[in-house]
Amino acid sequence: MEITKELKHQIREAMMKYRNNFGGTDSAFAKTLNISGSVYSRIKKGETDKVLSAGEWLNIGRKFQVDINKNSWKFARTEVYEQMYESFIFCQKSKSSMILVDDCGIGKTECAKAIISQMKNAFYVDASQTHTKVRFIRHLALALGCGTKGKYHEVLENVKYALNILENPFVCIDEAGDLEYSAYLELKGIMNDTVDSCAWFMIGADGLRAKITKGINNHKVGFAEIFSRFSDDFVSLVPRGPEDRKKFYTKLIGDVAYVNLEDKTTVNEVIRSCMVKTDAYYKIRKGQEDGKIRSLRYLKTLVNISRS
Repeated sequence: MEITKELKHQIREAMMKYRNNFGGTDSAFAKTLNISGSVYSRIKKGETDKVLSAGEWLNIGRKFQVDINKNSWKFARTEVYEQMYESFIFCQKSKSSMILVDDCGIGKTECAKAIISQMKNAFYVDASQTHTKVRFIRHLALALGCGTKGKYHEVLENVKYALNILENPFVCIDEAGDLEYSAYLELKGIMNDTVDSCAWFMIGADGLRAKITKGINNHKVGFAEIFSRFSDDFVSLVPRGPEDRKKFYTKLIGDVAYVNLEDKTTVNEVIRSCMVKTDAYYKIRKGQEDGKIRSLRYLKTLVNISRS
């Protein structure tokens, strides 16, 4: 597969942008990309020809979300973004930790990635790709640039060391409900060894709340301690009351629809289409009070249909 010069240039620009937000050395940053320090040095100087294989370029492009296919979907700074931004900055500055548990499809993941890309020494971990403790720790080690080779306990100790020497590190664990029990226990150990050094932020849906609550109620080792380290609370952005909830979703869907729809006169129509509540797959009942409002993923489908 051939990688165009334009794409290499885009990926290099993304690398340099993220390097500015990484507080470690050039050598450590190179490790986060799975390349050698000498290769990174050449790219830093502007070289892009014959320094990496096509696969390596693509891996780095994927890591930094370089828009290879020129996706026309536009990012909107919604209320979800603003509130998550405030929470991320607060946690990093105060070295505290929080758990965000909220509805699926409100843009939590997209907002988290956008915010972290602007923060210094902030790292994103997708727990849906790192279920086990070994994969979780090695993924974190890769993000921190402390290397993934060697025995597991050595990698783990390097992760703790890196988090303690970096300036105000912040780690966001998305889809945190997907982590296995052993990974939660390992996370507790890392947090114990990085107290007053690192801020943590968990993101999940109802499954995360249920897993932690069940673990605490069943007196399962580690869950009460983990919850305590995350401020003994679940933070939510979507209001619980029916009317406030409706207003929240109306604004959220409207904000995203407005920046993505070419014909702005159809925004209200699209909002109405998304505000239909569903209580089960393939079953729709208008006006249902305890149902789930269609998400931004459904909105994206509608927008794509309007463009076709």
